[in-house]
Amino acid sequence: QTPLKKTNALIAQMGITFVNAYVPSALCCPSRASILTGKYPHNHHVVNNTLEGNCSSKLWQKIQEPYTFPALLKAMCGYQTFFAGKYLNEYGAEDAGGVGHVPPGWSFWYALEKNSKYYNYTLSVNGKARRHGENYSVDYLTDVLANMSLDFLEYKSNFEPFFMMIATPAPHSPWTPAPQYTKSFQNVSAPRNSNFNIHGKNKHWLIRQAKTPMSNSSIQFLDDAYRKRWQTLLSVDDLVEKLVKKLEVNGELDNTYIFFTSDNGFHTGQFSLPIDKRQLYEFDIKVPLLVRGPGIKPNQTNKMLVANIDLGPTVLDIAGYDLNKTQMDGMSLLPLLRGDKNVTWRSDFLVEYQGEGYNGSDPTCPGLGPGVTHCFPDCVCEDSYNNTYACVRTLSASWDLQYCEFDDREVFVEVYNLTADPHQINNIAKTIDQEILEKMNYRLMMLQSCSGATCRTPGVFDPG
Repeated sequence: QTPLKKTNALIAQMGITFVNAYVPSALCCPSRASILTGKYPHNHHVVNNTLEGNCSSKLWQKIQEPYTFPALLKAMCGYQTFFAGKYLNEYGAEDAGGVGHVPPGWSFWYALEKNSKYYNYTLSVNGKARRHGENYSVDYLTDVLANMSLDFLEYKSNFEPFFMMIATPAPHSPWTPAPQYTKSFQNVSAPRNSNFNIHGKNKHWLIRQAKTPMSNSSIQFLDDAYRKRWQTLLSVDDLVEKLVKKLEVNGELDNTYIFFTSDNGFHTGQFSLPIDKRQLYEFDIKVPLLVRGPGIKPNQTNKMLVANIDLGPTVLDIAGYDLNKTQMDGMSLLPLLRGDKNVTWRSDFLVEYQGEGYNGSDPTCPGLGPGVTHCFPDCVCEDSYNNTYACVRTLSASWDLQYCEFDDREVFVEVYNLTADPHQINNIAKTIDQEILEKMNYRLMMLQSCSGATCRTPGVFDPG
């Protein structure tokens, strides 16, 4: 079962499902910045969810925002553009222009101030603050976003092509479902894969410090979170259905591309980590990607390695913009969507994250020393300043591999062979062939300094 039955029927079954879609950084703000810019974090410089980490900062506004793909769509391709929902976690911060700041590239702007909420939030409506309360029928954010999107489709100009980005905070915490869905999925709990509630041996110290087995209260908490997340997605499913129906009524469905994806994955109990993201494992970096539209045959799955940095180039390619004029690191998915034969495609991509921590130690967990952050009641901390790593994730005919290096005192290395070990339980850094390690290390250094076309050079395991 799934909370997204209608989305599955209306997008996946009518189009293509990318089963190997990833984000280069498993955290909201860096990931959203990658979607908007088509760049890896080391090129857009948004490293975490704070203003200091460049999330919606003045610097981001000056250097990156004018070159996002919506800005190019509007300025260069004559599109009317519409944004509704969560933009970047620090959007609307006083020090960065408040909600009066409307980024270049958007004809219609309905952005959530700061981070995810369902009630009692402020929207920037084209630069003017609009407060919402807690009355379900007029304030529940997922439904408000749906209604604003339907209004746009009703009243937009029919003489210009359009682009819409609808970013529901759901299923982000605080996981508040719509009242009619609070009883759904009573029997659903977090998946019990082979890496659930086990000790993360041979892993970075931050993973090893998690208490194993987890306390009953932690397990109950993450099961509850999992269920509520599913409940919030039922409203997202309704939103998708309403939009598809509206496009159909307008006679625009057959010439509209629809993309459905997420900014990061989420862990619920793997390696005894209660709930969060920011880690390098599949459950945090892998995301759904479903696409339907003109020229896309129904019911397809595609195994190519795709990333969120590809979304911008793809939309610009669809709009007929010359991608050589951009500084984007990603590749257009259009040839894959159309089913072109003999497409040369990447066999690897970069994952990178800069850990967040503060100098003081957590008062509830003094034993862990300074530099940790996001600590749970039982002192399982989800992040630390030396949780800073970079990985090459490789997927080719011969190898399904992940190679990671930490920027810490021990330059800790983690390597996984996902063919043999899909749940990443065994770190094979000490036993894998030295030659492969050296090649991967070299490739990693290359990708960490890549920009634009150099991010798309052949990987270690590319044929030839």
